[in-house]
Amino acid sequence: MKGYRKVLIAVNGSKDVLKYGLKVAQDEKCWVTVVKVIPEYEGDLSLVGVKNIEDALDGNAKTIVSEFEDVAKAERALMKVRIEEGDIPRKIVEVAQEENCDVIIMGGHERHGLKKFFSPGVTEQVINHATCPVLVVRA
Repeated sequence: MKGYRKVLIAVNGSKDVLKYGLKVAQDEKCWVTVVKVIPEYEGDLSLVGVKNIEDALDGNAKTIVSEFEDVAKAERALMKVRIEEGDIPRKIVEVAQEENCDVIIMGGHERHGLKKFFSPGVTEQVINHATCPVLVVRA
């Protein structure tokens, strides 16, 4: 991975991808941005039973950021965290472009059966639309 200065680590819930990405970035002395994309909720918010949905979402974001910071501290790494809402592959690509990242590191897994043929996965969509290389870590 020689020559990269800015790395985007896209996380989905697996801390293994974050740990791997931070180690790679440290070896290369890169700037690191970590992004977690939360899908937009399109249902009726009055049905979820939460009085103040923004507080619930903000609390979840604070928990996510705290967990990422714990991993970074354990790995002795510095990073910037972005929590985004929207279409997951599109947001990952947008953040990579906004942050001028040289590479995206993200998790991936094999897709089997009909899912493989009828709908591209998040990883495949990012690979097809990113303007920089994508390193896929088996998650």
